[in-house]
Amino acid sequence: MISPASLLQGYDAAVRRLSGAIPESLLLLFLRVVFGGIFWRSGQTKVADGSWFTLNDNTVELFRTEYAGVPLLPPELAATMANAAEHLLPALLCVGLFTRASAFGLLVMTLVIQVFVYPEAWWPEHSLWTGLALVLVLRGGGLISLDALLVAKTR
Repeated sequence: MISPASLLQGYDAAVRRLSGAIPESLLLLFLRVVFGGIFWRSGQTKVADGSWFTLNDNTVELFRTEYAGVPLLPPELAATMANAAEHLLPALLCVGLFTRASAFGLLVMTLVIQVFVYPEAWWPEHSLWTGLALVLVLRGGGLISLDALLVAKTR
């Protein structure tokens, strides 16, 4: 008969194996790509076909009308800034460079969207994006990242 103590020991051993640095780094890599992909795809809807930073005709109009709740910024500037953020920050996340800062930037963008543009979208979208961002802000990019390579080079 298996005792409760041996079951707990087996469980603890499995948790230790699954909680190591490499499995966590694989999970953080996955989160970086998934979270970055959300914003990258959004950014791609705002640019002219075949370009990275040329806004399409509908984008500024979208910022004038549907995203008009964003305070303080003229629509042209807001569209340009959002487009740059939706391309640059996900690219940095995917390679794991400045992971915490990039995730924080996308977290701020998520909160702006939540508060000023789509307040009804907290559940399930914005709460999920917030959770992904917070994990990356708090844990960083992991061992499989340029951040880890830079830290290793400075030691």
